[in-house]
Amino acid sequence: MKTIVITGASDGIGAAAAKELVSLGHHVVIVGRNPEKTAKVATELGMPYHLADFTKLADVKRLADELRQYEHIDVLANNAGGIMGDRTLTADGFEKTFQVNHLAGFLLTNLLLEKLLADHATVIQTSSIAANLFVKTFDVTDVNVAHDYTSEKAYGYAKYENILFTRELQHRYGDQLTAVAFHPGVVRTSFSSESNTFMRWLYRTPLKYLGTISPERSAKRLVNLSLGVPGTDFIAGEVYDGKKLLPVKVADDGNANARQLWTESAKMVAQFTSI
Repeated sequence: MKTIVITGASDGIGAAAAKELVSLGHHVVIVGRNPEKTAKVATELGMPYHLADFTKLADVKRLADELRQYEHIDVLANNAGGIMGDRTLTADGFEKTFQVNHLAGFLLTNLLLEKLLADHATVIQTSSIAANLFVKTFDVTDVNVAHDYTSEKAYGYAKYENILFTRELQHRYGDQLTAVAFHPGVVRTSFSSESNTFMRWLYRTPLKYLGTISPERSAKRLVNLSLGVPGTDFIAGEVYDGKKLLPVKVADDGNANARQLWTESAKMVAQFTSI
């Protein structure tokens, strides 16, 4: 039996993955933002839950303190995220899409790093093909998307940052943990509920069923990585679309950007941890 922490598990992919993992006999720790929805999922599954708003890094710090109570963590699934609307800054001063999709997960992982290394854990990032669709070139000096902002660009940047974080985490600590990312597919969830874009409109019409998959089907990708064996079922440090590697088409030096993104992210969360 594995202990698996899933953020963004109050609905959608996270909740569906939690349900399947519990049915297979695993201990799943539910993390969500909405108190009612998170408690409902946890109660139905008979599993513990924790609340955290990833627009507040202090919440991430408190969450990490709470998660350390568990005897071990075999899998940390950084699944929380979504596409936002107009450019807004969090209370911490960072662009909301960037913080919720990347920076909060970066901080949580690093706050739990000692435990994750000791447990030889797998750290999973829910990325997206949006990295290819919305980003042609990546400017690591503008992760807050202060220039030429669109919600799609910000989301594409954040999903590419998930990939860069996976690469660098594996590069730095691959002898003691496993990092991997995946594209969940185009899923019928509420992930675009805060967006004011065409995507939000689309997800509110019957058209959302065209070319999309259910959260349950998408969740199998997260389940498979959670239970898979690195080197046998998947390659550590890579990003997957189902069982296939997802080619990353962003035109840049990924390795250099991965290192720089780590450095810049560490500076941004320095008040909460020394990395």
